[in-house]
Amino acid sequence: MSAPSIHGILKSVFGYDSFRPMQEDIINNVLAKRDTLAIMPTGGGKSLCYQVPALALPGLTVVVSPLIALMEDQVSQLEAAGIDALLLNSTLDRDEWFANTARVRSGQAKLLYIAPESLVNPRVQELLASVRVDCITIDEAHCISEWGHDFRPEYRRLAEIRQLFPHAVCLALTATATATVRKDIRKNLALENPAEFVASFDRPNIKLTVVRKSKPVHQILDFLEPRRGECGIIYCFSRKLCDDIAAELVARGHAALPYHAGLADAVRSENQAKFIADEARVMVATVAFGMGINKPNVRFVIHHDLPKSIEQYYQEIGRAGRDGDPAEALLLYGYGDTKKIEFFMEDKSAGETRKAEDNLKAMVAYAESRTCRRAKLLEWFGESYAPAEPKESCCDVCDGGPLADSDVTVPAQKFMSCVARTGQRYGTAYVADVLLGSRQKRIIENGHNKISTWGIGRDLEKDDWFELARVLTEAGYLRKEPEYGVLSLTSLARETLAARDAISLPFAPATAAMAKGGNASAESAPDGSRGTVKFPKKTRASAVAEDPAAAPILAALKAMRRALAEAASVPPYVIFSDRTLEDIAVRRPSTGDDLLGVYGIGEVKRERYGEYILRAVKEATE
Repeated sequence: MSAPSIHGILKSVFGYDSFRPMQEDIINNVLAKRDTLAIMPTGGGKSLCYQVPALALPGLTVVVSPLIALMEDQVSQLEAAGIDALLLNSTLDRDEWFANTARVRSGQAKLLYIAPESLVNPRVQELLASVRVDCITIDEAHCISEWGHDFRPEYRRLAEIRQLFPHAVCLALTATATATVRKDIRKNLALENPAEFVASFDRPNIKLTVVRKSKPVHQILDFLEPRRGECGIIYCFSRKLCDDIAAELVARGHAALPYHAGLADAVRSENQAKFIADEARVMVATVAFGMGINKPNVRFVIHHDLPKSIEQYYQEIGRAGRDGDPAEALLLYGYGDTKKIEFFMEDKSAGETRKAEDNLKAMVAYAESRTCRRAKLLEWFGESYAPAEPKESCCDVCDGGPLADSDVTVPAQKFMSCVARTGQRYGTAYVADVLLGSRQKRIIENGHNKISTWGIGRDLEKDDWFELARVLTEAGYLRKEPEYGVLSLTSLARETLAARDAISLPFAPATAAMAKGGNASAESAPDGSRGTVKFPKKTRASAVAEDPAAAPILAALKAMRRALAEAASVPPYVIFSDRTLEDIAVRRPSTGDDLLGVYGIGEVKRERYGEYILRAVKEATE
């Protein structure tokens, strides 16, 4: 298929004028029947890489996906664009299953979305053997690797299933894959001399911010206040936290709902549907939520707790800003978060524990970084990031600059003296507990409630002592034993204590920031995780904002979209994205031909919805 043909499909069906980076090369490789592995970030346009070839190839394209929500979402969007797509999974009743298999046999369907569990079913294999299969797409391909963060054993059978369709090209897609995972994908899918495309993992429209956790519910409310009406997701470690935070948000006037495995299936489904339909603006969820959610207008993702790995964090923040507009990722980081994650490592095998520990160390290094967070995040995926100068809205560290040194002589002397007086045999948590005057059994039994440093550190919170220990270690005053975290004094520390020298380091207690009234400046923050920061209102890069006359048109278009979506029982973004509505509001089309110049409107959508659009624009401008 020649380039003009795939560009014709892109414009006439999907309403886009040009491909995104790498899409065209990937599509041409698939059409040339060369196995292809593509690593592209969430929101980077992976779906078009198999949807365009599906319309260009004569036979069926099978899309293997582990996510029922994503299958349903993709099928709805394709049907709205006039493409014959269907799915086979466990959610279908008997009549729907047989109706869909009949459409496959007739050759009517161009795309079939199927769960890996269904694909290994002999009846499904017999069905596919009766038609021409031109392409097998493996979505979320990292699930095939034990090194991937969402390993799915049933994915391991995909290589043998591929052998049933020797003439079908294989396209493997994922958003998160290290070099090790990519090697596993190639091996386990038996890809033959594959073309490999690795796009940048950078999502430049997402600003990265880490804040020291201190009264987290208040911090979340501070963040949300200037963002009322925007869509976002808040991830929490436990079900109870989800319920409590959602209730608090509702009490403060936010349209929020919880989502976790403890809710009844019907309630969970209803809450998800309300969020997708923009009836609820904030979803407070455990990690059970989000896989396969293709909602383009999520403006922020907040992590109340530390994720267990960089991959998990990257995937979850990637649910923001899928429309390309500015979005934000806020992580509230407390040292106690690591203990929760470590607790769940206890039942793992030795190999699994080592892998989990490495993942946690990388996540902690990101959270504690005092250099560009984007560079730290991309480094994990083997990508360098070194702009000539810090970019605006890159991350909180780049925005705030390095934290200035301050006089920490007294707290540093207290901490190092306590390390010495407890025999240099304990880690940070134990030393901090002694400084805070804890009466826990181990401290009493060791007699450390009788030493001079017991209870002299109550002026700081425990997290402050953790941060000071980290800064002292980084500056060469403390040595931390790698396996058990035991602290000991270096020669520099002993000399400094003996001489009573002053110590200046980049440290400011979170407690001091809180004492100033909550929203302290970045300069008073304790580290790279910049304390209780005043969160600025984010301005969306929208042409509507620069055209006041477009605002009432946009409001009319959103009302029209909501009505069409309700009538079709689909999410609003399946009808049109926010970006499409904004483009219409600015262009103010008056004819059907004008609509074909609008972003995201192809011929089918023009025929199906053109009358409604033109009427809404006319009525809003009269």
